[in-house]
Amino acid sequence: MPHSPRLGVNVDHVATLRNSRGGAFPDPLRAALVAIAAGADGITAHLREDRRHIRDDDMARLRREISAPLNFEMAATDDMVSIALETRPHACCLVPERRSERTTEGGLNVHDGHDHLKLVTAELARAGVRVSLFIEPGRRAVEAARSIGAPVVELHTGAWCDALAHGEIERADHEFARIKAAATLADDLAIECHAGHGLDFITAEAISALPEIAELNIGHYLVSEAIFIGLGAAIERMRAAMDAGRARAA
Repeated sequence: MPHSPRLGVNVDHVATLRNSRGGAFPDPLRAALVAIAAGADGITAHLREDRRHIRDDDMARLRREISAPLNFEMAATDDMVSIALETRPHACCLVPERRSERTTEGGLNVHDGHDHLKLVTAELARAGVRVSLFIEPGRRAVEAARSIGAPVVELHTGAWCDALAHGEIERADHEFARIKAAATLADDLAIECHAGHGLDFITAEAISALPEIAELNIGHYLVSEAIFIGLGAAIERMRAAMDAGRARAA
């Protein structure tokens, strides 16, 4: 069987729960350690400009205390670049950010932001940080990512997951076809392809069947399931779903 995609576990919403009441619990670092013990290949955390969930000290502790790679999600701002250069995570995923949004609602505008993103990507790369761009699953975005010099793209799967959740099968089929075509193009251009946003056990299994997908980054659903079955069990079940999906690609 081809190797399953890596699983990056996003601990943002552990911090969301902590911040809703204040204090120190639940601790996103503890969640990260549980996730790694349960089979996560890496930890993702998004330091937003408004610090609504992950905070600066969380990033510092995660970088210092976890053994797995840390993926630092961030807007491509001067402030965030400075923090990333100080933190030196394994990877930085550049994402769009608007304070009015509940969560990241789409991919980067890699066309209008091309020159700035290229400078940020180069600066982080010089510091030894691997850069990925969170993009919509489309040809123009993938080709722009190559021009920017990003070695990795993460395809936004939210539209596909949303269509499935609403029973809109035709739209879901269309969105999945876009994801598949974008993943194939990324592979053809020697860009590593990741995917994330809105994934659950069923959609993670389905997308893991695409052999070009090297990594899935999943957070909110795993934290939600953890309320009922525990975080470790949720991650183990997610790994099993991903393995089952990749087995279909054999």
